[in-house]
Amino acid sequence: MNTLQEDTKGAKTKDDVLQLASFRLGEEEYAIDISTVQEINRMTEITKVPNSPPYIEGVLNLRGRIIPAVNLRKKFGLPEREFDRHTRIMVVDIEGTMVGLIVDAVSEVLRLAPETIEPAPEMATGVNSKYIKGVGKIDDRLIILLDLERLFA
Repeated sequence: MNTLQEDTKGAKTKDDVLQLASFRLGEEEYAIDISTVQEINRMTEITKVPNSPPYIEGVLNLRGRIIPAVNLRKKFGLPEREFDRHTRIMVVDIEGTMVGLIVDAVSEVLRLAPETIEPAPEMATGVNSKYIKGVGKIDDRLIILLDLERLFA
Protein backbone atom coordinates (compact mmCIF):
# COMPACT_ATOMS: atom_id res chain seq x y z
CA MET A 1 0.00 0.00 0.00
CA ASN A 2 1.49 3.38 -0.95
CA THR A 3 0.97 6.64 0.91
CA LEU A 4 -2.26 7.34 -0.94
CA GLN A 5 -5.15 4.91 -0.69
CA GLU A 6 -5.49 2.50 -3.52
CA ASP A 7 -8.26 0.11 -4.44
CA THR A 8 -10.31 -0.75 -7.49
CA LYS A 9 -13.38 1.21 -6.36
CA GLY A 10 -12.14 4.65 -7.41
CA ALA A 11 -10.11 5.68 -4.36
CA LYS A 12 -7.08 7.91 -4.81
CA THR A 13 -3.92 6.37 -6.24
CA LYS A 14 -0.48 7.77 -7.00
CA ASP A 15 -1.71 8.48 -10.53
CA ASP A 16 -4.23 11.01 -9.17
CA VAL A 17 -1.46 13.34 -7.97
CA LEU A 18 -1.36 16.50 -10.10
CA GLN A 19 1.99 17.48 -11.55
CA LEU A 20 2.22 21.23 -11.97
CA ALA A 21 4.74 23.78 -13.20
CA SER A 22 4.76 26.76 -10.86
CA PHE A 23 5.73 30.34 -11.61
CA ARG A 24 5.57 33.77 -10.03
CA LEU A 25 3.83 36.98 -10.97
CA GLY A 26 4.76 39.54 -8.35
CA GLU A 27 4.32 38.04 -4.89
CA GLU A 28 1.81 35.40 -6.01
CA GLU A 29 2.63 31.85 -7.03
CA TYR A 30 0.66 30.23 -9.84
CA ALA A 31 0.73 26.79 -11.40
CA ILE A 32 -0.40 25.09 -14.58
CA ASP A 33 -0.63 21.43 -15.55
CA ILE A 34 2.89 20.37 -16.50
CA SER A 35 1.59 18.33 -19.43
CA THR A 36 0.74 21.61 -21.23
CA VAL A 37 4.29 22.98 -20.86
CA GLN A 38 6.43 22.32 -23.94
CA GLU A 39 9.50 24.27 -22.82
CA ILE A 40 10.71 27.18 -20.72
CA ASN A 41 12.97 29.82 -22.27
CA ARG A 42 14.81 32.93 -21.19
CA MET A 43 13.37 36.19 -22.44
CA THR A 44 14.10 36.62 -26.12
CA GLU A 45 13.39 39.12 -28.88
CA ILE A 46 9.69 39.64 -29.44
CA THR A 47 8.33 41.25 -32.59
CA LYS A 48 5.50 43.70 -31.93
CA VAL A 49 2.23 43.13 -33.80
CA PRO A 50 0.13 46.21 -34.59
CA ASN A 51 -3.47 46.36 -33.31
CA SER A 52 -3.07 43.34 -31.04
CA PRO A 53 -4.65 43.25 -27.56
CA PRO A 54 -2.54 45.05 -24.90
CA TYR A 55 -1.57 41.77 -23.20
CA ILE A 56 -0.04 40.39 -26.42
CA GLU A 57 3.60 41.50 -26.37
CA GLY A 58 3.99 40.30 -29.95
CA VAL A 59 5.21 37.12 -31.59
CA LEU A 60 8.40 35.14 -31.26
CA ASN A 61 10.20 32.76 -33.55
CA LEU A 62 10.58 29.40 -31.85
CA ARG A 63 12.79 27.30 -34.13
CA GLY A 64 10.95 28.47 -37.22
CA ARG A 65 7.50 28.43 -35.65
CA ILE A 66 5.83 31.80 -34.97
CA ILE A 67 3.90 31.89 -31.69
CA PRO A 68 2.14 34.69 -29.78
CA ALA A 69 3.79 35.96 -26.60
CA VAL A 70 1.27 36.79 -23.85
CA ASN A 71 2.31 38.96 -20.92
CA LEU A 72 0.38 37.38 -18.03
CA ARG A 73 0.89 40.50 -15.88
CA LYS A 74 -1.04 42.54 -18.45
CA LYS A 75 -3.61 39.79 -19.03
CA PHE A 76 -4.39 39.78 -15.29
CA GLY A 77 -4.33 43.57 -14.94
CA LEU A 78 -1.27 43.53 -12.67
CA PRO A 79 1.17 46.46 -12.60
CA GLU A 80 3.76 46.31 -15.37
CA ARG A 81 7.39 45.74 -14.54
CA GLU A 82 10.63 45.56 -16.49
CA PHE A 83 11.73 42.17 -17.77
CA ASP A 84 14.84 41.00 -15.91
CA ARG A 85 17.17 38.01 -15.73
CA HIS A 86 14.47 35.95 -14.00
CA THR A 87 11.77 36.63 -16.62
CA ARG A 88 10.84 33.49 -18.54
CA ILE A 89 8.65 32.47 -21.45
CA MET A 90 6.72 29.29 -20.73
CA VAL A 91 5.73 27.77 -24.06
CA VAL A 92 2.45 25.93 -23.55
CA ASP A 93 0.13 23.92 -25.75
CA ILE A 94 -3.47 25.04 -25.25
CA GLU A 95 -5.74 22.68 -27.14
CA GLY A 96 -3.28 22.41 -30.04
CA THR A 97 -2.23 26.09 -30.10
CA MET A 98 1.25 27.05 -28.95
CA VAL A 99 1.45 30.20 -26.81
CA GLY A 100 4.37 31.80 -24.96
CA LEU A 101 3.42 32.93 -21.47
CA ILE A 102 5.69 35.68 -20.11
CA VAL A 103 6.08 35.26 -16.34
CA ASP A 104 8.27 36.94 -13.71
CA ALA A 105 10.06 33.71 -12.79
CA VAL A 106 9.57 29.96 -13.03
CA SER A 107 9.67 28.27 -9.64
CA GLU A 108 9.53 24.48 -9.65
CA VAL A 109 7.62 21.34 -10.54
CA LEU A 110 5.06 20.54 -7.85
CA ARG A 111 3.11 17.41 -7.03
CA LEU A 112 -0.26 18.10 -5.41
CA ALA A 113 -2.80 15.60 -4.18
CA PRO A 114 -6.33 16.60 -5.28
CA GLU A 115 -7.52 16.77 -1.66
CA THR A 116 -5.09 19.67 -1.00
CA ILE A 117 -6.86 21.83 -3.61
CA GLU A 118 -9.81 24.03 -2.68
CA PRO A 119 -12.06 26.19 -4.87
CA ALA A 120 -10.84 29.76 -5.19
CA PRO A 121 -12.75 32.31 -3.11
CA GLU A 122 -14.45 34.86 -5.39
CA MET A 123 -12.53 37.91 -4.17
CA ALA A 124 -9.29 36.17 -3.24
CA THR A 125 -6.99 37.27 -6.03
CA GLY A 126 -6.48 40.04 -8.52
CA VAL A 127 -7.03 37.44 -11.22
CA ASN A 128 -10.56 36.92 -12.52
CA SER A 129 -11.77 33.83 -10.63
CA LYS A 130 -13.19 32.22 -13.78
CA TYR A 131 -9.56 31.59 -14.84
CA ILE A 132 -8.78 29.75 -11.61
CA LYS A 133 -9.25 26.00 -11.14
CA GLY A 134 -8.53 26.21 -7.44
CA VAL A 135 -5.96 27.02 -4.78
CA GLY A 136 -3.46 24.38 -3.73
CA LYS A 137 -1.89 24.25 -0.28
CA ILE A 138 1.68 23.11 0.30
CA ASP A 139 2.89 23.70 3.86
CA ASP A 140 2.40 27.45 4.38
CA ARG A 141 2.25 28.26 0.63
CA LEU A 142 -0.85 28.88 -1.45
CA ILE A 143 -0.58 28.18 -5.17
CA ILE A 144 -3.19 29.48 -7.60
CA LEU A 145 -4.03 26.84 -10.23
CA LEU A 146 -4.84 28.44 -13.58
CA ASP A 147 -7.25 27.09 -16.17
CA LEU A 148 -5.44 27.86 -19.44
CA GLU A 149 -8.36 26.79 -21.63
CA ARG A 150 -10.65 29.35 -20.00
CA LEU A 151 -7.92 31.98 -19.90
CA PHE A 152 -7.56 31.85 -23.69
CA ALA A 153 -11.10 30.87 -24.70
